[in-house]
Amino acid sequence: MSFAGHDHHHARGSNEYDHGVSDGSDDKYTVEHLDNAGVANADVPDRKREAPPLIKALSTEERLALENKLRRKIDLRLLPMVVLMYIMNYLDRNNIASAKLAGIQEDLGLIGVQYNTCVSILFVGYLLMQIPSNLFLNKIGKPALYLPTCMVIWGIISAATGACQSYGGLVACRFMLGFVEAAYFPGCLFYLSSWYTRKELGFRTAILYSGSLISGAFSGLIAAGITNGMNGKGGLLAWRWLFIIEGAITVVFAFIAFFIIPNFPRTTTWLSEEERQLAIWRLEEDIGEDDWVGSEQQTFFHGMKLAFADIKMWVLMVTLFCIVASGSVTNFFPSVVSTLGYTDVISLLLSVPPYVLCVITAFANAWHADRTGERYWHITLPLWVSLVAFILAACTTSTAPRYVAMMLMVPGVYTGYVVALAWISNTLPRPPAKRAAALAAINAVSNTSSIYASYLYPDTAAPRYLVGMGVNSATSLIAILGATLLRFMLVRLNKKLDRGADPLGGFAAQAGLPGEGAKRGFRFLY
Repeated sequence: MSFAGHDHHHARGSNEYDHGVSDGSDDKYTVEHLDNAGVANADVPDRKREAPPLIKALSTEERLALENKLRRKIDLRLLPMVVLMYIMNYLDRNNIASAKLAGIQEDLGLIGVQYNTCVSILFVGYLLMQIPSNLFLNKIGKPALYLPTCMVIWGIISAATGACQSYGGLVACRFMLGFVEAAYFPGCLFYLSSWYTRKELGFRTAILYSGSLISGAFSGLIAAGITNGMNGKGGLLAWRWLFIIEGAITVVFAFIAFFIIPNFPRTTTWLSEEERQLAIWRLEEDIGEDDWVGSEQQTFFHGMKLAFADIKMWVLMVTLFCIVASGSVTNFFPSVVSTLGYTDVISLLLSVPPYVLCVITAFANAWHADRTGERYWHITLPLWVSLVAFILAACTTSTAPRYVAMMLMVPGVYTGYVVALAWISNTLPRPPAKRAAALAAINAVSNTSSIYASYLYPDTAAPRYLVGMGVNSATSLIAILGATLLRFMLVRLNKKLDRGADPLGGFAAQAGLPGEGAKRGFRFLY
């Protein structure tokens, strides 16, 4: 079953291999030699394309049963903890909006655009650190140590924000918070792509991203509880308690994470030897080339150079930037909902259903995208919905149509976004250093829209926010065009792969086109 009827072009990825074992015809599996031209680890001997002995000995039924058991085991070990960590990452980043309602501006004497600067400065640190952090994580290969350590540090910084006595102190805390928090989301995307095959990744990315949607839905409710219950306790105002309590909870969860999340398949100890071999082999089988092998084979700048030389990364970057820019409305969603004219509490409650709907649509869409191996329509169809929603919101002041538009805005943007995130790893799979650099660069650039977004929704533009909704409509349309361009590129590359030649000669590595893999069945997912 294919969403767009292009299964013969799609990667012979996990869905095919899930149902079969190595039968000695391993040379059919792909070898994507993206890193053969001048790669730092090119002197490593070529690994045989044979399944490890323990996996080779399994029958088809045994292999399928073991893989299903392994996938469940990975899901249960990884996903609950990474989602919880992401909820705290998102809460600690965005609780300054709740602190504003709890009196931080008055207490610190913030005037003019000083509050906006405190919000925006976080993203400066956030952007600067993403690529170095992901390359460092790829180099050391110890996510179980690195990610929780970063979480402890950002939890301490978040709690320390509650002790700020001046504008300068708040700016410094926010900058440092962004600097450390930058490690988590792109690091986590890379981490998941090191455990899951391409056709499993979309749904797992949706589960990870649901952390931000859940915290977006309920952060206001949590803040309301702290604000009402803690104001004046211990001689501290509510906004200080907000930072202290949420920062302390983050540190507690981080210490728990040290004992739960595993490293990469090759460096982990919680699987049996048979499971570990299968975890490594199924990733190699999916792409045709081994993934993370050892830190001596990872170089900082080579992965970045490979990523930046690949035009597909730039098309993905524009597409993701425009999707996130369209989603910037969520930063001001309570304000937008409040223009419906209800009380603060009801406005807060009315802002929850769009997020709940978004979680449901994101899961369903990502599940279907993984099931079919299709990407393009699963990204663009939701964006068309968001485009209609933005236009509707800008064109009417009637309550019912406006709330319908708000119900469709958030799902319209983020339903396709989680599939687009998985499309990065699908399109730039090897070597791992290239994938790590591309994920971080695209995520960093796409978040720059948060810096200017605060100026698109001034109170004076209520209730229609014509400029904001107009910009969001334009970025949704550009994102659709970007995805369409990438689809044409991948269709064309797959046709060249079908012909079995290296159509670009020595430039294959630069273009991100599998060289020898062309003869061995690798196909891009679109």
